[in-house]
Amino acid sequence: MTKLRVGLLFGGRSGEHEVSISSARAIAKALSAEQNANKYEILPFYIQKNGCWLAGEIPQQVLESGIPHIENKNLNPCQLPDLVTQVDVWFPILHGPNGEDGTIQGLLTLMQVPFVGSGVLGSALGMDKIAMKMAFEQAGLPQVKYKALTRAQVWSNPCVFPKLCDEIEAALDYPCFVKPANLGSSVGIAKVRSRQELEAALDNAATYDRRIIVEAGVVAREVECAVLGNDQTKASTVGEITFNSDFYDYETKYTAGQADLLIPAPLPDAVSRQIQDMALQAFAAVDAAGLARVDFFFVEATGEILINEINTFPGFTATSMYPQLWADSGIPFPDLVDRLIQLALERYSGAESKS
Repeated sequence: MTKLRVGLLFGGRSGEHEVSISSARAIAKALSAEQNANKYEILPFYIQKNGCWLAGEIPQQVLESGIPHIENKNLNPCQLPDLVTQVDVWFPILHGPNGEDGTIQGLLTLMQVPFVGSGVLGSALGMDKIAMKMAFEQAGLPQVKYKALTRAQVWSNPCVFPKLCDEIEAALDYPCFVKPANLGSSVGIAKVRSRQELEAALDNAATYDRRIIVEAGVVAREVECAVLGNDQTKASTVGEITFNSDFYDYETKYTAGQADLLIPAPLPDAVSRQIQDMALQAFAAVDAAGLARVDFFFVEATGEILINEINTFPGFTATSMYPQLWADSGIPFPDLVDRLIQLALERYSGAESKS
């Protein structure tokens, strides 16, 4: 039987470069597992932080070591390796901007080769927190109050800035959260409790992104649900994240021992079922495909369930929430990777049949 050649695309230009390498190493191991080794051949492609694509020996070395490659600045970032023409299906395990925001999905669509995950629309909506919230609102999904801003509003005129803060304070109580709209892994996010902290956080967020969102704070448990499928979707068991820090920031996410994953989450069955149903609704609302992790707030005092966000390409190491949720739901890591590739092929063949 001829093996399917999987283009494992990792690294990237975002601040989540190292997370992408960790995810790619786990996926490569799953593709080499006994049940997959006779089905798939891995063709690794590594995108340096400057955007240059590498194929062959260097990507393999990065997969084996887990250490980013020192950039070769002489390469043309617009020139793709010849090996891309040999790929049967792409597995773009890229996180953050230029990876899960629709940009790489647009390129892979133009290549006319199937790829794992959402297309351009689902990826773009899943990345931009403002557009995402608008889609959730249209779908009738409850969420925290928020205010959308732009960098120009923050930096345009010193006289305008106090008025902008007045508007935010009129709409939202302290504490609230200031976030760049298009970054992942809690980069650039700040919890603010005063006007002074709000001003500093807005200025900082504007250095990361031209679109900024301010969200109301809420006292709640943070729970997550994984979704798998294309048109026929399934929701996993529900998991919970617990931590001792003030909020789930970058350091808490990626420092060992700072956070605990409770799978399954100790929730009433009716609450878990509602979260699963809302996760499927959110998946459909942004037109996601293949996979996504949907994050929620469960306000125990009132029983409210508020959607926080959807992540269309969540972290994918063996210890990440997404694969662990499916492992608890009866799909081990190697089988999960296999299913995602089959879903990519299914989606592409469906699109081809209509053309």
